Amino acid sequence: LAFDLLEKWLKEHPESSICTPEGISSFKEIANYEDYHGLPAFREGIALFMEEVGGRKAKFEKERIVLTAGATAAREVLTFCLADPGEAFLVPSPYYPGFDRDLRWRTGAEVIPVECKSWNNFKVTLSALEEAYREAENRKIRVKGVLITNPSNPLGTTMDSQTLRELVCFTREKKIHLICDEIYAGSVFSGPRFVSVAEIVAKEENVEHVHIIYSLSKDMGLPGFRVGVIYSYNDAVVTAARRMSSFSMVSSQTQHMLGGMLRDRTFVRKYIEENKSRLRERQREFVHGLSKAGIEVLAGSNAGLFCWVDLRHLLHPQKTAETELRLWNFIVKEIGLNVSPGLSCHCGESGWFRFCFANMTVATMQECLNRIYKHLGRNSQPIAEEAASRSPITFCTPRPKNKLFLSIDRGAQLTSRSFNCTEAQLTSRRLNMMNCMESPRTP
Repeated sequence: LAFDLLEKWLKEHPESSICTPEGISSFKEIANYEDYHGLPAFREGIALFMEEVGGRKAKFEKERIVLTAGATAAREVLTFCLADPGEAFLVPSPYYPGFDRDLRWRTGAEVIPVECKSWNNFKVTLSALEEAYREAENRKIRVKGVLITNPSNPLGTTMDSQTLRELVCFTREKKIHLICDEIYAGSVFSGPRFVSVAEIVAKEENVEHVHIIYSLSKDMGLPGFRVGVIYSYNDAVVTAARRMSSFSMVSSQTQHMLGGMLRDRTFVRKYIEENKSRLRERQREFVHGLSKAGIEVLAGSNAGLFCWVDLRHLLHPQKTAETELRLWNFIVKEIGLNVSPGLSCHCGESGWFRFCFANMTVATMQECLNRIYKHLGRNSQPIAEEAASRSPITFCTPRPKNKLFLSIDRGAQLTSRSFNCTEAQLTSRRLNMMNCMESPRTP
């Protein structure tokens, strides 16, 4: 929503690009071999930016920063460093569907959802963590860590200090790792304020088990630049991750262009505040539009680029995974809205959906709300099975131009357990992998 501020800074600082007359003198230097660990000035800029989005409550050392080509690579590199094939991470659900891809595909590690409930706004509890840990033990699976997202994707909520302290203590007692994905840290647009795990462990000892994932994809809206960060309090992990990051480096040109911007504290503070202001206004408008249709969102949403929307009243005849997927099929194919079903986020309660509000123009948002009001409002009838099945979900390969891309294979019929294809039977595990692989990149 604040892309114009980035463009304005670049116009005012043409020397930041090697493709301008003012910056061409740096071309040879940038085009040559650079430090595989990242340009020192860029790592300094990243450290300063992370301090700003954290409210300047904690310091970050550039020596502990490992750069990767996006947060996807950061999560995979960290998984390789911490776990062997067959070992697992506990992840509170609902969670970002891409975790199944990032943590599992090439590493051989497993993901065990920690089921959270709507009665307490899907907050993670120690009892839920203990239950998931015992489940892993019963399955003879060694747990190597807990991965959390703060602020949460898809919930759009932040964790309080007490919960973070409990997580730090829980993982320390179990002698496992704590990974905090904080890529939406600068997108907290209303209270309570964002609390980084770095703030929690700043004055503690024995925090070598704590690691942070960050990226410029969300807070700065630069997913195409592929800038990811691992920040670890463990020296051995920093060393190993740096060696592995050679396979997913951030280009020197990207570092050169953004380094000056990130070190410009006046600009960074203005950008963060303006971006939060625009997110707050957009979220207010979107939630207000949903409320006019009688649709509620998760209470306490104060961060991110999306809302966690409650459509349980539209599931018919029962609130099941199958009826949720039929409703999703109806929303995508009949209404023409690209949303994420809760099932893809491993939500244990059917009927929740993630709606993005920050990746569209105001006119598009109004059209979206008009369609929601017409088809999904409280006055609408539950989506009948025959209506939802008029357009069977199909795989689209290759991706069609100017049409919604649905991540399901040609000829496949969807059930709550698996896909039945004419040529192959796909297990639910393979289905999860395919959904992660084929889905369009969304926030």
